[in-house]
Amino acid sequence: MKRRTTIGTLTLATCLLALLLAGAKKPPPNTAESQLAFGVEMAKRGLWSEALFRFKQAQRLSPSNPRILNNMAVAYEALGNFEKALDYYQEAIKSDPTNRELKRNYSRFVEFYRAFKPVEQEAAAPRRPAPGTPASGS
Repeated sequence: MKRRTTIGTLTLATCLLALLLAGAKKPPPNTAESQLAFGVEMAKRGLWSEALFRFKQAQRLSPSNPRILNNMAVAYEALGNFEKALDYYQEAIKSDPTNRELKRNYSRFVEFYRAFKPVEQEAAAPRRPAPGTPASGS
């Protein structure tokens, strides 16, 4: 009798596992849209490197998709790579010049970038000594 109970329990467990696996979502196919959606989810979680990786995968599958290009620009911006962000925003605008969302994102970025760029250049410029301070090497 005990053997029958063990076999019945194993059969029940196997059936439950099969039902769980049948109801589990299958991984999405490797399409530009699925990679883009995955990237957006990662971005929402603040995982920008993973988001960028997914956006690159999407771009590989759909090189001129303006949504993908825009999302790559946003990811580069979030990661602090403003030169690449600018390039991708411009590429997105070229691929869909009438898209209002792209134009809005690009305008917002350019406004930020113009304010940021002088600060970046100023920080990289060599500092002059204050008047009356001896120059180094004297």
